[in-house]
Amino acid sequence: MSVTKHTIAAGDGWRVHDVICTHGPADRPYEEQHGCVSIAAVTAGTFQYRTRQGTTTLVPGGLLLGNHGACFECSHAHGTGDRCLAFHYTRSFFETVVAGIPEARSVDFTAASLPPQEKLTPLLVAAEAARDLRDGDAFEELALRMAGAALTLQVEAPLPAPSPRDERRVTATVRRIEADPAAPFTLAKLASAAGMSPYHFLRTFRRVVGMTPHQYILRTRLMRAALRLRQSRDPITTIAYEAGFNDLSTFNRRFRRLTGMPPSVFRLHRP
Repeated sequence: MSVTKHTIAAGDGWRVHDVICTHGPADRPYEEQHGCVSIAAVTAGTFQYRTRQGTTTLVPGGLLLGNHGACFECSHAHGTGDRCLAFHYTRSFFETVVAGIPEARSVDFTAASLPPQEKLTPLLVAAEAARDLRDGDAFEELALRMAGAALTLQVEAPLPAPSPRDERRVTATVRRIEADPAAPFTLAKLASAAGMSPYHFLRTFRRVVGMTPHQYILRTRLMRAALRLRQSRDPITTIAYEAGFNDLSTFNRRFRRLTGMPPSVFRLHRP
């Protein structure tokens, strides 16, 4: 099992790595120290992250937050592998970012992570598209936007952690959704597959992931559709149906709500 890091962009005080990890439950936790300020956008897989700010489970769409000099541990208790876009900043560079954000009170993160949320989706789509299209020039702006988003969207201290057993069940569900987001999932079916009552499953899923199963399924479908819009010339109708939406009007409405623009405009827009 291994962790591979490929530098895909770099500038004065920042750099971006495409990080692919193949560790699994049988491997020992990965222990290291952040040599700089780190923000890792999870694009695939799940893993557990422990640092001074707390212990959390990262899922696609979430952000790992690492303070300069902080020790941390990553593990894969519930599944094998993950992929992240890791943004690294020198402390002096990050201080200049903090100075330009009135609501940012400290150069240090107060939370270990940020859960997936709608405000992050357009930024994450742009970052994944830039990675896949090898558009290194786009990352100079993306690095600044990622830092600003992490600083302004920090959440309060997380709720008490669920039991390891329940967390394992939820992360297995996340991987199941990620493998086939267009599948006809229902809350009852997901809860039954996880061996949990629907209410307990809903409450635990929201605690671990940061949103409800329905919200996460929609977000995953829309993220996949957004990436396909940027990377292909396939008809929007085809993309909508294959993403799991039964009609184009519903897809257009939800896509616009998530990104702030209709799919046809998003395809042409380069943030």
